[in-house]
Amino acid sequence: MRAVVQRVSRAGVFVDGESAGAVGAGLLVYLDVAVDDDESDGVLLAGRVANLRIFSDDKGQMNLSILQNSCEVLVVSAFTVQADARKGRRPTFETAASHEVAEGLYERFCESLAGLGVKVSRGVFRAEMGVESLNDGPICILLDSKKTF
Repeated sequence: MRAVVQRVSRAGVFVDGESAGAVGAGLLVYLDVAVDDDESDGVLLAGRVANLRIFSDDKGQMNLSILQNSCEVLVVSAFTVQADARKGRRPTFETAASHEVAEGLYERFCESLAGLGVKVSRGVFRAEMGVESLNDGPICILLDSKKTF
């Protein structure tokens, strides 16, 4: 399971011009499930996102997590996070799980994050979405449950 985690001042997701989810200050997480992922990957990655220390303390150092900062998280499913563009000009998505498998694990990730005390908003799984965000920093972190990077 992979995530692109962005610290944002605000973010929102839209489907057919209608708001589907939004957050104020917090995190925007683009999430995808790989073919070899299971529930434990979602639980592990939710813990890493919740405890990622990328918010500033009173000294301006990135020492606080989303849990300590009482911010929100917007989770957007994005199979393109699994893209492999090492060969040629067209990325492949061979490592992305099928939508039947991915949806349940996406939901489990969101539930795990909420279970840690994080307020979670979501995009719409498999929908064509428009995402607006105001990146704060900019801070953008890549996470992988298999720790490949």
